[in-house]
Amino acid sequence: MSVRLGELLTKAGLISQDQLKEALRVQKESGAKLGETLIKLAFVSEEDITECLSQQFGVPSINLQHFEIDGSVIKLIPADVARKYNILPVNKTGATITIAMADPTNVFAMDDIKFMTGYNVEPVVASELGIKGAIDNYYGSTASLELKKVMEDLQQAESADLEVLEEEEEMDVTALADSAEEAPVVKLVNLILTDAIKRGASDIHIEPYEKEFRVRFRVDGILYEIMNPPLKLKDAITSRMKILAKLDISEKRLPQDGRIKLKIKLEDKNKELDFRVSVLPTLFGEKIVLRLLDKDNLRLDMTKLGFEPESLVKFEEAIFKPWGMVLVTGPTGSGKTNTLYSALAKVNSPEVNIMTAEDPVEFNLPGINQVQMKESIGLNFAATLRSFLRQDPNIILVGEIRDFETAEIAIKAALTGHLVLSTLHTNDAPSTINRLMNMGIEPFLVATSVQLIAAQRLTRRICQNCKEEVDVAPQALINLGYKKEEVGTFKVYKGRGCEKCNNTGYKGRVGLIEVMQIDDDVRELILSGGTAIDIKKRAIENGMISLRRSGLVKIKDGITTIEEVVRETVL
Repeated sequence: MSVRLGELLTKAGLISQDQLKEALRVQKESGAKLGETLIKLAFVSEEDITECLSQQFGVPSINLQHFEIDGSVIKLIPADVARKYNILPVNKTGATITIAMADPTNVFAMDDIKFMTGYNVEPVVASELGIKGAIDNYYGSTASLELKKVMEDLQQAESADLEVLEEEEEMDVTALADSAEEAPVVKLVNLILTDAIKRGASDIHIEPYEKEFRVRFRVDGILYEIMNPPLKLKDAITSRMKILAKLDISEKRLPQDGRIKLKIKLEDKNKELDFRVSVLPTLFGEKIVLRLLDKDNLRLDMTKLGFEPESLVKFEEAIFKPWGMVLVTGPTGSGKTNTLYSALAKVNSPEVNIMTAEDPVEFNLPGINQVQMKESIGLNFAATLRSFLRQDPNIILVGEIRDFETAEIAIKAALTGHLVLSTLHTNDAPSTINRLMNMGIEPFLVATSVQLIAAQRLTRRICQNCKEEVDVAPQALINLGYKKEEVGTFKVYKGRGCEKCNNTGYKGRVGLIEVMQIDDDVRELILSGGTAIDIKKRAIENGMISLRRSGLVKIKDGITTIEEVVRETVL
């Protein structure tokens, strides 16, 4: 196929003979397929190849990214066969099955599938990389072949590589506890935890349904289905997780929260990891979500969080002031805790007394007095804050301002010579002012206590290994928020998808941060009852970089994509 593909592309005028020779030379060295090599060398695009093959063989072409395939169709062809021939079943009509192929001349593959399924085979052309990505997406490790491999790995895995640091206490011997301690279950749970760490996941979701049991990982903010363990292991896996987290395995009606502390051996290095565990009763069993708290992923260098240089200067000025309130806002999972911890690391020194009230304490920071909230015994944010004021603090961190009482004490602390750092759940920095006032805080207290508000979101970074330039219409860039004079002065990039980024085109995340200083102009608007729109307009006039603008800067710098910025921000 490689020689024929080269000939077809040269005949179609898509590549020159010199380009073909160069591609064949590179292909010989790398061992990759010719199509992949030509795309990597940027001689042609995937669309060029599929269009050329489509016209040459009179076979329709298909873009698998824009095509949703029914699960019953996928099941017609096993994962190993799909990978062997690099094909994907896309549709079934009557006695005919439509197959996406990178090579529509592969009669062996078509005969094999016809014999295996008993259906007539109708080919359509799709790109090699597109088929590979779709195979991973639809089969992944959820198919029976992959699950079998996982179970085989379990039998070979050495559970000695993973050690629970705080052993669970002796429990009454029950059938449930016994099943949770069986070797295959222990190894499967260990594999789930270690695989999540290797994939760089931030959360693990273990979810029971009526007819299936699935495990999903959140990687770079997006959930991916990883495996479907047998339904009969549901109770055993749930119990094992609850035993590790020191939770009550007999309590299945109420939500429970716990923590797992592990020592794991990865690449000959010992790592200590914390998993925050939340168990929630659902219709068909208990759903478990584990948040991975990896100290190695905690970035305390503020220059790497995503601040624009001028925004970082304003933020650092505010956290070095002797009193006042600094708020970081955004939805759950937007990196607020990381930003606050970075701020504490910046101001932490033997001369200052730093107290934190957190629910939960995510990371242990040396030299900082951290208090874990326990609502069940009355240890809430308000009670802890009152106690802090008798502990001679310089800097106070309140995990979250949830109610009027907490907000009132925090503001009084900020007005009496303490620097208070905290978080709120709001859409952007200007709307935080209205949120505080809606809680019942007087406008004059808000205006005088709050020094700065930072709103943030997390967007995925473009994978540097498969980063490539894309063409975007000038009007689309203007609609996005760029000025006319900016259009044409920069390039827009996107990740093509490769092994390193699991064919997503993204690797890692970066923050979009909007920093609003409460200057005299903004204070005046707060006191006169200005709306969030008025405050935002004035703040932008005074130099505030909005969330959308922060995203536009990162598109210009080739850090993220237009799709990510549109997904996380509004004009």
